[in-house]
Amino acid sequence: MIPLIDVSLILVIIFMVLTPMLVRSELTVKLPKSKSANPVSSSNALTVQITSSGALLVGGNAIPWGNLKQELILKLAHAAQKTVLVEADHSVPIEKVVYVMDTAKRLGVGKLGVGVSQTPH
Repeated sequence: MIPLIDVSLILVIIFMVLTPMLVRSELTVKLPKSKSANPVSSSNALTVQITSSGALLVGGNAIPWGNLKQELILKLAHAAQKTVLVEADHSVPIEKVVYVMDTAKRLGVGKLGVGVSQTPH
């Protein structure tokens, strides 16, 4: 019985040491960098920009994060093609980019693109 208790305690200690290391591991995503100076023509696409300070710009107009869904509904209602281009600074957390993409997809966007902001903010 005593060897079983010893083995159990050793396993508990091993799990106690390994658990913090497993919790700290996180997914790192490297955003693409632009190599060309010629921007892609996005005249038909609605541009959503996320600046390095965390500000949200839809079609060039700054809006609060809470109004993103309503603003996209208004802008996409008048668009011939439902295309959204999400541009983010390289220092923006990926969660914010995914939130914008998820919101756009839930509204029925046909095409969704991701890019890097051309100018630093």
